[in-house]
Amino acid sequence: MKLIFELSKPGRGNKVLTPYQTTLNLNPTAEVPAVEIPAAFRRSSAPRLPEVSENDLSRHYNALARRSFGVCDGFYPLGSCTMKYNPKINEVIANLFKFTDIHPLQPKHTVSGCQTVYALAEKYLCGITGMDAMTFQPAAGAHGEFTGILLIKAYHDSRGDYARKKVIVPDSAHGTNPATAAMCGYEVCSIPSTPDGMVDLDALRAAVGPDTAALMLTNPNTIGKIDKNILEITKIVHDAGGLCYYDGANLNAVMGVARPGDMGFDVCHLNLHKTFSTPHGGGGPGSGAVGCKNILKPFLPGSAIGGGGGEQSVGQVKMFFGNFLVVLRALAYLMTLGNSGVREAAQTAVLNANYMKAKMEEAGYVCAYPGICMHEFVLDLSQLKKETGVSALDVAKSMLDHGIHPPTMYFPLIVHEALMFEPTETESRETIDEACAVMAEILKTAKEDPEACHTAPHHTVIGRPDETKAARHPVVRYDFNS
Repeated sequence: MKLIFELSKPGRGNKVLTPYQTTLNLNPTAEVPAVEIPAAFRRSSAPRLPEVSENDLSRHYNALARRSFGVCDGFYPLGSCTMKYNPKINEVIANLFKFTDIHPLQPKHTVSGCQTVYALAEKYLCGITGMDAMTFQPAAGAHGEFTGILLIKAYHDSRGDYARKKVIVPDSAHGTNPATAAMCGYEVCSIPSTPDGMVDLDALRAAVGPDTAALMLTNPNTIGKIDKNILEITKIVHDAGGLCYYDGANLNAVMGVARPGDMGFDVCHLNLHKTFSTPHGGGGPGSGAVGCKNILKPFLPGSAIGGGGGEQSVGQVKMFFGNFLVVLRALAYLMTLGNSGVREAAQTAVLNANYMKAKMEEAGYVCAYPGICMHEFVLDLSQLKKETGVSALDVAKSMLDHGIHPPTMYFPLIVHEALMFEPTETESRETIDEACAVMAEILKTAKEDPEACHTAPHHTVIGRPDETKAARHPVVRYDFNS
């Protein structure tokens, strides 16, 4: 496929007008005086933009679309990321012009509807999480983590408790957790998991002390299990004077069923672009809304409805009020489902995961942790690799030939040949049965013809690239001289 620059021919161009634009006066008289841009900030030459006809442009983007893969194209069981179908009603609501044609600097009385969106979203999400207040400024999950840990730091500092320099993170945590703690200036203390994937209570007791600022934890955890000792875990941290941070990446399994606030957590972030069915991937937009208990409320960034932003606030973490239309989509999702629907979604996600896990074990795969899981489960392909040489990567690449997006690979790190599956509640039993049949076929191929797996995929647009070279020497600019 040619790049857009390779399609470019001097002098070609197009004028694309949307139906909405054609109803407007395209040459209105400006209501504000023109401002001349200083010469120092003006280009001396025109940008080297591609020059293509509307026909070429349309075909180019359609060709790109055919090469991409999303939840609307096929099964997408990306573990720990909740890549579920986004209902189209969310998009309809988010595209209403009275929501899209506003500006964050408008007077408050002209955007009361948007303020109501934030107020309702805060009310519903605080109810789901057991928190007392929420900010929607953070633009993504990791950004939400960063904001949440800043709240904890501000809390300790406000009490003059500057000795708390350590954040405890389980060894099965998402990689963003230790990164977030380090970015906020904390020392990261990793504690091991027990053989059944739970937090090691003895190791936790040994780790906490007067230097403990917080514990960062996901529950259900990264292997898809609810930690049976969660109330004891949060008590140990609180008794040591620390606070408990809830990573909301896996909330899809428990929303409407169990609340982080009731488990003893003081602050949490939510991935609205995961759990609450708004677009996910491609770099954004996302929303990492942060909820907290009242003890942390004074430190929140300012909100669109007047909360937070006081003298003790950690300050703005994003311009204005966050990605508004993402919050709007999440609110549409919540209002469509209602209380019972939210609970049913979580229960169906857990049912689907356990059904798929049982089918995979029946096919001959080995799960890293036996027993009932929550919304996701982890396969351990260590023995398969030892017997056949076929790795988790080989199996994942083989899935591409069957039109299935691979699951998360080599995570969590405590499972060496890991494939993590999360089928989500939006997948039907028929889709899961088809996917399990494909996995059984791949397992059979791995044992009978390992080389076929080593060289997969065979029927995709491109074959298997040199991923090490692609990561270390990416080509991200077009060379006009080539």
